Amino acid sequence: MLNDALTDTAMTLNRLLEQRQPALALVETGIVNHVGHGVALVEGLPGVQALELVEFQDGLFGLAFNLDPEQIGVVLLGASAQIAAGSRVRRTGRVADVPVGRELLGRIVNALGQPLDELGSLNITERHPIERDAPAILERAPVTEPLHTGIKVIDAAIPIGRGQRQLIIGDRQTGKTAIALATLINQRDSDIICVYCAIGQRGDAVALAIDTLRAQHVLPQSIVVTAAAEDPPGLQFITPYAATSIAEYFMQQGRDVVIVYDDLTHHALAYRELSLLLRRPPGREAYPGDIFYIHARLLERATHLAKGGSLTALPIIEIEAENLAAYIATNLISITDGQIYLSPELFHKGLLPAVDVGKSVSRVGGKAQLPAYRLVAGALKLYYAQFEELEMFARFGTRLDKKTLGILERGKRVREILKQHEHEALSPFQQIIVLLAVTEGLFDALPLPKIAQAELTLRAIVVKQLSDVGRRIENGETLTSEDRASILEAARQALDFGEAGGDRTNP
Repeated sequence: MLNDALTDTAMTLNRLLEQRQPALALVETGIVNHVGHGVALVEGLPGVQALELVEFQDGLFGLAFNLDPEQIGVVLLGASAQIAAGSRVRRTGRVADVPVGRELLGRIVNALGQPLDELGSLNITERHPIERDAPAILERAPVTEPLHTGIKVIDAAIPIGRGQRQLIIGDRQTGKTAIALATLINQRDSDIICVYCAIGQRGDAVALAIDTLRAQHVLPQSIVVTAAAEDPPGLQFITPYAATSIAEYFMQQGRDVVIVYDDLTHHALAYRELSLLLRRPPGREAYPGDIFYIHARLLERATHLAKGGSLTALPIIEIEAENLAAYIATNLISITDGQIYLSPELFHKGLLPAVDVGKSVSRVGGKAQLPAYRLVAGALKLYYAQFEELEMFARFGTRLDKKTLGILERGKRVREILKQHEHEALSPFQQIIVLLAVTEGLFDALPLPKIAQAELTLRAIVVKQLSDVGRRIENGETLTSEDRASILEAARQALDFGEAGGDRTNP
């Protein structure tokens, strides 16, 4: 019996060996000449192409960045301690790519698609290059659908449309990430896919953002792509491109996607570090000359496709000492379709979200805004601008006439109404009720400390009474003068009810 088994095994092995037809394959290899922090200089590889992946002998991948006649500058995508001068490196024949698919929903990965959570490996076969051409003009459609953030001041005064690129800019610790996360959280009852791309952030900050998404039940429809501050600069550099390729996969399926880049300041710093290490000629502030191009080619991929699907980009940029004219900031302001500026002065006064309406703008979002917002947006911006101008003069103790005092008092109430708690997302109808009431002066008789409670009462009562009007607002219908009058009448009754001491939130 043993002889039979051995004979069968030998026959099987012989058959397999006969079937195998080995073929010669040409593989270009090179030798590492120098290894620095995040980069390596390689000799050989005469046929390597720009941005092609190369593999070192211990499995570490790198990106061919500088193609000089004598040597190749390679950006490392892992720890450089694993390689040394004399190590072998070979071409892979493919550009850097990332796995894409529905399996990524709810996952936390790096730019190479490697899972960073505890949910096991990914079983994805489809991969897309991280660098792709932006959709052609004929494939694009105008921005016509709103992307609701749930934040009153943004949805009313600085609206964002699906497919828009809206910059969030401000000093350190002014609430930039909080606004971006609030926007993602407000999508939890919709079918919009959320992508949060963290670049060069501290580990605890990324963990806090992930915990927020998980606690607010948004993580199952979200993908987190992250490169921490301690990761190699090469990995930080490719992370936003990889996250965009993942988001584009869903856009091509006809889905609406919103992506947050947190933040592009660290991305620019990583690119500057790589360029200086590879001895590229420095330009202004030591950034390489193509720093504008790397951000333009990234953000140009955000669009609204004519065949359906959109990619809305919310890049974040950090500035110092309110310097909006900084190099990277001005680049991004000119690339994007508008900016939300967060003022440190408003932040320190506790006026949150600290959005400075006067310095913020949305160039295309107005066309995507729900028609009902037009009842309040113009008056809101006018009152707020008049108030900010007069408030400055009022500080000098100038004697003011009755009309000016009225504008100041109304402005204080508008600013009080624009306050909003973090992660408190309001529906468009709730926002329009309170904004219409404050611009029509219904809050003028209330002292400032009572505004917040009166707003709660107002929203609770009017939303319940005029649910049909709310439904029409959110369906994009234009409100009639009768609807406006009914909202104001209901608001007056609600405020009177609250003043009379009724149960404010449960009428």
